[in-house]
Amino acid sequence: MTMTEVSISVPQMMAEYAVSNDEKTNLIRNAMILFPYIQNETISHGKAAQILGIHKMDLIALYSNLGLPYLDQTSDELESDVATLKELRRKAV
Repeated sequence: MTMTEVSISVPQMMAEYAVSNDEKTNLIRNAMILFPYIQNETISHGKAAQILGIHKMDLIALYSNLGLPYLDQTSDELESDVATLKELRRKAV
């Protein structure tokens, strides 16, 4: 994967945490930079994984380990989706 350097402004007290030689820490940092773009649907999990050079399921697992769920539906939304699927299946028979 081709890398490039970028310059960002961070609070002075954060500077020591913004740079790391640890590969896992850098992956997490870069994934967290991409996360808002996944949330606002600018990019998909698949595209973010491609940018990071990892498999989509590895990215989903990384976010999950950080407490960021892949699916963010409420239980009411999930129940509504299940009811819709059941209705569609009933009509298809």
